[in-house]
Amino acid sequence: MTPHDALTELLHARHSCRAFRPDPVPRDVIETILTDAGRAASWCNAQPWKIYLTSGDQTEAFRTTMLDAFDTKSSSCDFDPPTGYTGAHLERRRTCGMQLYDAVGIGRGDRAARSAQMRENYRFFGAPHVALIASAGELGTYGALDCGGFITSFCLSAQSQGIATIPQAALAFYANEVRAFFDIPEDFKVLAAISFGYADTDHPANQFRTERAPLDDLVTWRG
Repeated sequence: MTPHDALTELLHARHSCRAFRPDPVPRDVIETILTDAGRAASWCNAQPWKIYLTSGDQTEAFRTTMLDAFDTKSSSCDFDPPTGYTGAHLERRRTCGMQLYDAVGIGRGDRAARSAQMRENYRFFGAPHVALIASAGELGTYGALDCGGFITSFCLSAQSQGIATIPQAALAFYANEVRAFFDIPEDFKVLAAISFGYADTDHPANQFRTERAPLDDLVTWRG
C-alpha cells in the first residue's frame, strides 16, 4: 500500500462516532495521537491550540457539568456561531440530521426524541475521554483555522490506531461553564472538543455514513 493509499483509506474510514464503549484508551496511545496532531500546520508555527484532556473521574465530572449546562444554562460562545444555513449547506445539514434520526428510529415530528438525541452531545455519546480545544484569542480567526488542522490530524491519527472520534462544536455553546471547569485563561477562547474512545460498532447511531459533494460543486476551475 502506498502512503497515498493509506491516507485515502483513513480519510474514508473516519466518521463521527456517536456511541462509544466505556473502555479507556491507554495513555501511550493518547500521547501518540496528541504528538501526531501537533504536527499540523499553523501560521508562523504559532501552534495556537491549548488542549485540556479528560479521563476517568474527570470525564465523568465534565459530563455532569455539560449535561447540567444543556439542561439549565443559557448559551455562551467565545466565537460567533453560524448565522444560518442556506442552499447546499442547509441541504447537507438536513440530510445528515435525517440520516441520524432514521438510524436511531426518531420520527420527523418527535421533538422530544430529537432533543434527547441533541443532549447526547453533552454526554459525549458515552466516550471515556474528551479533548477540549481552546485557541489563543489574540490570533483570532487564523488561530481558530490552525486549530481546525489540529482537529483533523488528531482524528486521522486516532483512526489509524483504531480509536473513534467525534469533533464537537456543541460544547463551545456553553463556553462559560467549560472555562470554569478547566480554569481556562481569559486570553484563550473555547473553540471545540473531540470526544474519543472505542466505538460501539453495534449501536444504530454508528450505522450510517455521510456523503461528500462532487468536486464541481466545490471547486471553481481556472485554466
